[in-house]
Amino acid sequence: MFGIGMPELIVILVVALVVLGPQRLPELARQIGKAMAELRRQSGEIMEEFQVKGMLDDEPPRRQKSAPPKPTPTDTTADASTKTEPDRS
Repeated sequence: MFGIGMPELIVILVVALVVLGPQRLPELARQIGKAMAELRRQSGEIMEEFQVKGMLDDEPPRRQKSAPPKPTPTDTTADASTKTEPDRS
């Protein structure tokens, strides 16, 4: 935990108890706990947004469906489909 061992942690808590007093210490601990929880929640949301963005960036680009190629004048299949037969009535 940040390189702080048990003896250092006990000294910090005793100093905080002497400086703040027994009435204010639990209130301060509660406020610090709420702030830490909010910080974790916010950082979790930010990390989730980065992961979603990363997944979207990893997807290959989707190809749009293109229109069929236009027939060229030398294309015989296009000529046959555009010709109309004479009316034999």
